[in-house]
Amino acid sequence: MKQSAREEEWAAWLRLAMKGETQAYSRFLVAVTPHLRAMARRRCDQYGAPASEAEDVVQEVLLAIHLKRGTWDPARPLGPWLTTIVRNKLVDSLRRRGRHGNVPLEDVADFLEAEDETHEAADRLDAKTMLDRLKDPQRDIVRSISLEGASVRETAERLKMTEVAVRVSLHRALKSLAALYRSE
Repeated sequence: MKQSAREEEWAAWLRLAMKGETQAYSRFLVAVTPHLRAMARRRCDQYGAPASEAEDVVQEVLLAIHLKRGTWDPARPLGPWLTTIVRNKLVDSLRRRGRHGNVPLEDVADFLEAEDETHEAADRLDAKTMLDRLKDPQRDIVRSISLEGASVRETAERLKMTEVAVRVSLHRALKSLAALYRSE
């Protein structure tokens, strides 16, 4: 499968980001977000989800990319990895939506209070706050792999754990973070 030049550039930026280059990571996120948004909208249309669901899916995809970027194999194409994350996050969203009733906004708009836009930025969750809610060693594992860019092997050696135990703990921590993120 041939990668597009755009995907190759994104992959190069993500490789650099995984080595700790924050500017490359910023360029990657800015470049890939419109693509993810378009992909999420297409998938929402395809599966009959409301268009408003697409932005929520994009935010969850960006969080997953941030937290799981250490799981991407730099030797493999980036596109299929991104597509899989978008698909999985949309499926998660559709499952959640299936369990809850939807009420059109116009039916309840008169009862809702307007939110103060000045507090909007303060209300956003940041990674540190979310990580502080995890227990050790999960917090250390997520910080090491997802934020500091260490490999599973390096993290396992530092924490005196097996690689399998680190992977399992990372998976459980990411699952917990996703649940916390959705509940906020």
